[in-house]
Amino acid sequence: MNSEAGRGPGAHDAGPGKPASGAAGGRSGATAKAGPASAAGPASGSGQAGSGQAGSDGRRGNPKRSSHRGGIPAQERELGAQGRQTMRRLLDAGMAEFDQNGFQGVRVDDVVRRAKTSHGTFYLYFKNKEDLFRALLRDVLHDMEVVTGEFPVVTHNAAGRAALRDWVGRFSDTYAAHAAVLRVLTQAEVISDDVWSDGLQLMFRLAEAMTTGMTAAPRDIERTEHAELTAVACLMMLERVNFLFSVEVRLPREEMIDRIAAIIYAAFMN
Repeated sequence: MNSEAGRGPGAHDAGPGKPASGAAGGRSGATAKAGPASAAGPASGSGQAGSGQAGSDGRRGNPKRSSHRGGIPAQERELGAQGRQTMRRLLDAGMAEFDQNGFQGVRVDDVVRRAKTSHGTFYLYFKNKEDLFRALLRDVLHDMEVVTGEFPVVTHNAAGRAALRDWVGRFSDTYAAHAAVLRVLTQAEVISDDVWSDGLQLMFRLAEAMTTGMTAAPRDIERTEHAELTAVACLMMLERVNFLFSVEVRLPREEMIDRIAAIIYAAFMN
């Protein structure tokens, strides 16, 4: 862990902040960490439980981004328009640095240099780089919540296959938008117990939504007996393929989305 992680606001004459909680979890494996789902629960009969009007950032769902609360110091006060703009620059700079250098390779120095601001300003909004990462992670969980709520009821016909394929494409778009943060989540040494727990819980919420959507239409009970395990297996495949997309492995994206959707459909329907 870098030295910046332990620096408090006093070292840079910034505002007050409370210590962050959570020790390193020391766990490994991509199951719970690389495929977070949502706390939104299973899909509804309409298949649009989590959808809404486009927010100010162009995404569906809650128009106020979760990261707009900022880190621990920022949450202690009301931010004006200029403060929110400064915090957005820091978040964008942090995302770029995590993407380029990974969690361990990023320093607060790098973030403030990219954001063209000062250390003092950084510590007005975030306690340390872990606090900045958690703010970015809230955006991941928010957007995965929207995607989870949009899982459709997949009928046993062409319309059902098309709805599933559309959802797989939306999942892939969401993963791509947050790929840098999701890759960091695969680094066991930087994952705290609470982040591990959140990722595990959210993955199974997404599996629950998939199970509900894929088994809502009437069909042979033998085909749905192990539906939840089938959903988890399909999610692991979906996440790993999107991970490969994010590290620029040359795969035909649209064809892969077609194949993934077809495999998920066949796993439940055939």
